[in-house]
Order: sequence, then structure tokens, then C-alpha cells
Amino acid sequence: MSELSGTADSRAGFGPSRPFAGPNLLSRAATALRVAVGIFIFFLILEFVTRLELVPPIYLPRASTVVHRMVELLQDPKFLRHVLATLHAWAVGLAFATLISVPIGILIGTSELAYKMSSPLIEFMRPIPSVALIPLGILLWGQGFSMKVILVAYAATWPILFNTVYGVHDVDPIAVQTARCFGLKQTAILRRISLPSAAPFIFTGIRISAAIGLIVVIGAELLASADSGIGSYILFVSLNGGQMDSVLAGAAIAGIIGAMINSGLGLIDRRFFGWRYLGATPS
Repeated sequence: MSELSGTADSRAGFGPSRPFAGPNLLSRAATALRVAVGIFIFFLILEFVTRLELVPPIYLPRASTVVHRMVELLQDPKFLRHVLATLHAWAVGLAFATLISVPIGILIGTSELAYKMSSPLIEFMRPIPSVALIPLGILLWGQGFSMKVILVAYAATWPILFNTVYGVHDVDPIAVQTARCFGLKQTAILRRISLPSAAPFIFTGIRISAAIGLIVVIGAELLASADSGIGSYILFVSLNGGQMDSVLAGAAIAGIIGAMINSGLGLIDRRFFGWRYLGATPS
């Protein structure tokens, strides 16, 4: 009788659930193969177009030349220091944005009064593009590390903030009411129910902000003529001899770094919040 009961409970969804099974090895290999083939075909198209020399090579060098220059830059200690400077400012700015946005988002999400009071200010400041604040940032904080960190933190704040507010609002009200019936205080409800439920939304905001922050920090280095960083390197080589292969190689490396960051965060997302992808078709 107990075996029949356990089987019925499992079918009804009350029994022990199976652990999340991600894409199998064959699916992952097929996905990696599709990506590799797509990149290779894209490179061949670029190489063919650039070899036609519809644009003078001094302005648009061959794709193979850019790839060769990328390999050289990745072996250049000076360029790698520029990369580290960019990633340092990006990481610190993103960390500040997370530490600021998550508590404020929780406060706004759990308090109707705080939401009504802060909504006009947030809606006013959110559309202001971070790049437009670079001149003000230069005047207030110079062209160095502090300026880049503050601009990244400002740009990264909004996706994290709004995803935190949405995540807290999305908590199942029945679960909250049940916890209150059992005598749990607001802090315990927040710790045991609201934060675990909102965590996937918060991490999604961090993932979005990571990409935005990298764009902002490189743009700030480029427009502010910073003393270090990928943007600073791109500006320097473009102004000194028009080395377009180095300019495009630096931009391509920045894009690869962004893709690697997004992929890494995606793996973390599936590792800790894999239950969200149950029933989803692996991409």
C-alpha cells in the first residue's frame, strides 16, 4: 500500500522529484559544433569581402590580418595590462551596483510606500544614458579609475534594481500568507521565502548589467582618453598612424571577453537556478 501511495504521490507531483538533468553530452557537442561552424562561415564571408578591397585595406584590412593581430595582442604584456585595467574597473563597478541595488530593490519591492515615493525619481533617472554622463564624470572624478567605476555602477544599477523589485513582487502570496500563519516574522519571511524566490530575477539583472557595464567602461575609456584600458588602447592606435588592424583586433577582443563573461554567467545561472529550465529545449 505504501508503494502504491508513493507512486501516486510522485505522479501527482508530491513525491521526491528527480534532480535537474541538463542537456546531455551529445546535445552540448552539437551546440558547440553549430557555433563553431557559424563562426567559421562568418569568418570566410568577411575574408572574401575584405579581399575584394571594396574599401581600401588601410581602412578595412583583411579578416585574416585582424585575426593575426588579435593573436599578437593576446601575447603582448602591455595590451594584457590594458585588458586587466578594463576588467578591474568593470568588476568593481558591477560589485558596487549589486551591493547598492539589491537592498534598495528589496526595500522598494516589500514596501508599497517606498515604491510610491521612489517611483518618480527612478523613472526620471533611469532613461539617462550613462555615456552622456562621461563629460560630467571627467569634471568630477577625472579620467582615471574612479570615473570608470562610478559610471559602470550607475549603468549597472538599473537592471539589477528593477529585476530585484520584480522578483520580490513575484513571490507567491499564498506562501507568504502561510508563513505568517505559522508565526514567521517579516525578516524570516524575507530570508526564507522572498529572497530565495527573487534570487533568479536578481541574477538575471546582474547578467544583463554585466554586459552593459563592459560597454560603458570601454566607452568611458575611449571618450575620456583614459590612461589605461581597452578603450584607451583603441583610441591610442587610431590616433597614431591609423592602425585599423589593431583597432579592429582590440574591438574584437573586447567582444570575445563580453561573450565569455555572458557564457560564464549563463553556466552559473543553469547551475544554481537550473529548475527554471525544466522542460525547456536546450539551445
